[in-house]
Amino acid sequence: MLFDDMEFGSYDKAERTARKAYELYEDGQMSQALDALDSALEINPSNASWHFNKALTLDAIERFDDAINEYEIALQFNPGDLEILNSLAVDYTRTGQYDLAITTFENIQELDPEFEPSYCNRIITYTEMGQHDLAEQMFYLAQQIKPTCGLCYYNIGNSLFARGQYKKAIRCWLRTAELEPSHPQINYRIAQAYWSDGDIEPAREYFLSEIRINPGDIEVIFNFGLFLLETGDIESAKEKFNRILEYNPDFAAASFYLGEITFSNGDYEKAAGLFHQAIKKDDKLPGPRYRLAQLALMTEQKIEARSYLVSEMRLASEDADTLISMGSMFLALDDPGCATHCLLRAIDISPGNSDAYYYLGLAAALKGDFEEATELFSHALDIKAEHIPTLRDSAFVYLNMGKLNNAAKRINRARSLAADDAEIKNLDRQIRLAKQTERIRLIISRLKPRFK
Repeated sequence: MLFDDMEFGSYDKAERTARKAYELYEDGQMSQALDALDSALEINPSNASWHFNKALTLDAIERFDDAINEYEIALQFNPGDLEILNSLAVDYTRTGQYDLAITTFENIQELDPEFEPSYCNRIITYTEMGQHDLAEQMFYLAQQIKPTCGLCYYNIGNSLFARGQYKKAIRCWLRTAELEPSHPQINYRIAQAYWSDGDIEPAREYFLSEIRINPGDIEVIFNFGLFLLETGDIESAKEKFNRILEYNPDFAAASFYLGEITFSNGDYEKAAGLFHQAIKKDDKLPGPRYRLAQLALMTEQKIEARSYLVSEMRLASEDADTLISMGSMFLALDDPGCATHCLLRAIDISPGNSDAYYYLGLAAALKGDFEEATELFSHALDIKAEHIPTLRDSAFVYLNMGKLNNAAKRINRARSLAADDAEIKNLDRQIRLAKQTERIRLIISRLKPRFK
């Protein structure tokens, strides 16, 4: 037509393209929606709503840094828009920029103290910052404006859960489920809280409720599998991990836990195959190399065991028990340096773990630093006075240092706890013999003639 090339014709086309982008967004076609919004913004780059919609689309595909950029552009054209500010603050939280998030939320509060989402979402920010008292303040401020906000109860439930207040978290999440029955994964969160509180049957029921609503939710199925594994329902757990692999054959953690079940059943060859599958699917997954190291040690393949352990160590496990076990294996491989590295990381995670100090003491003893070893052994016994391996091995170290009274005290305590242990009996005999020899030497030294 005659006017197609005129400016308002281009703007009309941009509007149609932006509306199409919204339809694509609603249909879940995010890439196509982004393309359409980019086309619209090429024609009219100063449209705040389109930048906002583009940011929402980027949020939907978890490109939060890019979304932040779009929200900030939108604010240049519409600086007082509460929805844009709120969404921007949420993304600041998602990307760990907590100071910016708090500043933005406070800006919203100054613009409109009755804007409830600024308090509701700030609960999340303070929870992630570990400032739970402030999270509760935000919850109560939000309640004064909108007492029926299911999201507020959900967010404060997360804060309570993080603090280990599982019963209170359950009450909050049950309230969310009452106010918003369709809230994503709400039954799953309730299940997790019951599980963490040791209330097994309600946890099982809420897991099943969530799976009935969303039968293909792999995250829920996987954690239900872990729950079943922990509660001893091995066959059901196995079924859940196999179901995950039907949905997603590349889900490495499912292969790993199937390997764990097979390992526990003593089928080491099949377990090794599953652990190798897990590594192939995700070479950054903690766990499989640790188990392969154990299998290698069982067959005296020390070079392979050390290689697996070093690779596992580089993945920076956050499980103290695994790190302590790795430390003990490094000691078995005569590598006190790597053992010490693992054990110190374990203590950072679990400062009151007597096993970690025990193995650190062994590492020090292997390096010939007996004084440090005895200090570490003493610290282990401060934590757990009846730690038999520490009593035994500290007695051995004291014997080698010639501190026979200290050795005798430790071995006597060990014998009182494990009277039939052959190793402890043998060490007790060595200490008694050493003390007897010391007495004989003392008598002989007194009998030597003295010349004036």
